[in-house]
Amino acid sequence: MELPEVDSTNSFAHALLSKSKPADGTVISTFCQTAGRGQVGSHWESEPGKNISLSAILYPDFLEAKKQFQLNQCISLAVFDLVKNCLPERRVSIKWPNDIYVGSRKIAGILIQNALINTQIRSTVAGIGININQATFLSNLPNPTSLLLETGQEHPLHNLVPQLCEHLEARYLQLKAEKIVPLRHDYLRHLYRSGQLANYQRSSGEAFQGTILGIDEIGRLKMEIGSEIECFDLKEIRFI
Repeated sequence: MELPEVDSTNSFAHALLSKSKPADGTVISTFCQTAGRGQVGSHWESEPGKNISLSAILYPDFLEAKKQFQLNQCISLAVFDLVKNCLPERRVSIKWPNDIYVGSRKIAGILIQNALINTQIRSTVAGIGININQATFLSNLPNPTSLLLETGQEHPLHNLVPQLCEHLEARYLQLKAEKIVPLRHDYLRHLYRSGQLANYQRSSGEAFQGTILGIDEIGRLKMEIGSEIECFDLKEIRFI
């Protein structure tokens, strides 16, 4: 479902879910999103007519709530697959939990919202924003980039949306087939800063140096700090 303009594809998807049950894999896309959202309530900047903004409605009721990070890996890898195909010579990576980076610059963001029933996931809205042909960013984000900025060429949006949907379907089917080990392997193989000593900040403001080792069984970031190993949730650590 392609919309000429919408405030947020995630909000539109939630409104659909509130009054009906769209088919598994329903995609709402637009090239003009006026109030996109990112992680932890942040704003997602997207110049009209320049970028991909879409949300996929899924019903991963085969997945226990405690394993929902497997879905995060699935969606992250699908977006990674598209960006890497467009930039085969560049270093593309997944910044935990689900931003897509080219070098040290962010090219795509993902917002996954799950509705739970008891111990299972009832439904999911996975919002995806990818910077394609935007050349200038007005927000105070320190490191945005786009396919245009990386290649010097514009890319056809209408061709990229179905390609992204194909990658989403392939990774989702991989998850449904319980191919968890290869999904986890691919995610860890492309994890931003993995194995590198780098600077971070705790939610308290304390700065420290640590090395990303991977993720734990519930998707927390696992780090080696000095001689200790710690795990962090999303709001507990900041990359600096």
